Amino acid sequence: MELKLKEKLLKLLKEDEEFRYAVAGLIGLEEILRRLDRHEAELVKLREDMMEGFRRHDEILSRHQAELVKLREDMLKGFMRHDEEIAKLREDMNKGFERHGEILSRHEAELVRLRGDMMEGFNLLKRHLDALGARWGMLSESAFREGLKGILERELGLKVGKWAKYDQEGEVFGYPSPIDVDVTVKDGREILVEVKSHVDKADVRIFERKARFYEKNEGRKPSRLIMVAPYVDDDALELAKHLGIEIYANV
Repeated sequence: MELKLKEKLLKLLKEDEEFRYAVAGLIGLEEILRRLDRHEAELVKLREDMMEGFRRHDEILSRHQAELVKLREDMLKGFMRHDEEIAKLREDMNKGFERHGEILSRHEAELVRLRGDMMEGFNLLKRHLDALGARWGMLSESAFREGLKGILERELGLKVGKWAKYDQEGEVFGYPSPIDVDVTVKDGREILVEVKSHVDKADVRIFERKARFYEKNEGRKPSRLIMVAPYVDDDALELAKHLGIEIYANV
């Protein structure tokens, strides 16, 4: 019976075109349904995988969020430390400026006192020069100079020494000659001193050239140039002022 049914179906498929198409349509629909079932299963698996991926991504984002919060906290702490360090640096700088200001104030006071002591010493020197000048007519110039040097050493503490060198190029007098000048040191500063019985314009110029000759050979510039004499010409005073040479006269 089953065999006859199969034969009949095969015959219908071969001979009946409408039947053949109907069977083919049924077979295709079943295949489509099977494929849809497979696709649905794949979609379910894909959805599960997507949900798992989102879960992992949420965990990663949560960790990143926590790390960003920690980074922000560390940055804020770092800024606070920098602000504290800058404030400390500003405080140290202000203290340093205060110390420097105090030191400068003390130095200024010491300079004022030193200036006062020097002026007092020069006033005392002037009094001695006045007394020495009263007897000038009885003294030779060399004796006058030696006496005045003694007063400088005794009353002002200025140890006067002789500096001498041969001027081979004739820079001072215009021809080769030995050059000597009196030198004293006060508070580490070199002072050139010229003591004469009378100073004119030419004497001032020669003393200035001696000072330049001294600077050239010693490699250092004297801090002061001083001329002392009982009599000084007016034009010599004017030239000395122009050249920065101090003159103590009227002795």
